[in-house]
Amino acid sequence: MATLHARVLVSFVSSLLVFAGLSQALGCTSEKPAAKADKPAPAPSKTADAPVAGAVEAWTWTLPAGLSEPPPVPADNPMSAAKVALGHQLFMDKRLSGDGSRSCYSCHQNELGAADGRALALGAGDKPLTRNTPTIWNVGYHAKGLYWDGRAATLEAQGTGALVGGNMGVGKDGLEAKAKEIGALPEYAEQFVAVFGLEAPAEVSMDHVVKALSAYERTLLCGDTAFDKDEMNEAAQRGWDLFRGKASCSTCHNGDNFSDGAYHDVGLAHDELGNLLADADVGRSGPSGDPADQYKFRTPTLRNVGKTAPYFHNGSVATLEEAVRYMAGGGNAKAPGIDQGLRNTALTDAELGDLVEFLRALDCGGELEVIGDQSVAGIWPVAG
Repeated sequence: MATLHARVLVSFVSSLLVFAGLSQALGCTSEKPAAKADKPAPAPSKTADAPVAGAVEAWTWTLPAGLSEPPPVPADNPMSAAKVALGHQLFMDKRLSGDGSRSCYSCHQNELGAADGRALALGAGDKPLTRNTPTIWNVGYHAKGLYWDGRAATLEAQGTGALVGGNMGVGKDGLEAKAKEIGALPEYAEQFVAVFGLEAPAEVSMDHVVKALSAYERTLLCGDTAFDKDEMNEAAQRGWDLFRGKASCSTCHNGDNFSDGAYHDVGLAHDELGNLLADADVGRSGPSGDPADQYKFRTPTLRNVGKTAPYFHNGSVATLEEAVRYMAGGGNAKAPGIDQGLRNTALTDAELGDLVEFLRALDCGGELEVIGDQSVAGIWPVAG
């Protein structure tokens, strides 16, 4: 995949010049070969210009094979090339965290599938968090809620939550002060003014920061995989047949993003005898307040799943092979609220291997363009 050609910018004009090719680089586009008869051909790449207030150059979507529509964009945060460029810089800036120790990228590393490779995330101040870091690829398609429990309705709300909470450790009381600090930096000041149509010396707010971050994150599209290009080997093709047939994976993992966006209990809150674990995470019921949502978590995308171990909301399963065996075996049948769509599909070891091979055919080759030193103790680089 072509990479972004981005560097820290000191003016809005240079921002536009450098990032004019950003959509092509992140989109991972390629010519799509003819689809096999038993797999519908993905729609051709589409482009759509979004109206932009305060920015000169509108954004043009260039979609990779396998993605038929761009992510939804809220009316109050239209896309522009300059806004995406600004969000890219912010995503890579450790100064955005409360203690200056990590950036957004610190938990979404290229080498780890745009996740962090840890069972549980590690926040600012090396604070252990309670859930696994999901991949950032295709995050813009999670229209039914962000985070494992769906507590953020939009990417913008998720960005604010991450900054306030343990991930970035800014805290609610420090949010606007952090925005003003970032907005006053020479490498950002002119860009915020130009992108958001501010009148200098207008103060940058956290609303501006999270809108820029979200615009960038919507461009992180995972497609052009072996599956999308009909380049799967025979084992993966057999796995694809199992995926939508005997294994019943497509019941929940469907659509372009291989996720129904809904919330399911797969039995991880209970032990093998059906007893509730002492540290059980209540999941979706936390933000929803509905007891029927207890222990349910959002269906993750399967794109890039081969690179994002460990698995599930608590990182309790170390390998893709183990995760597939658990799900194909019906999850934890003793859990009283387990999703009724789960069942033991009695796959053989050979069939399980084929299913894993198919899932690895959903790995995309794209990379986020890194700006600056992104090493963080305890996260990256990974020891060993």
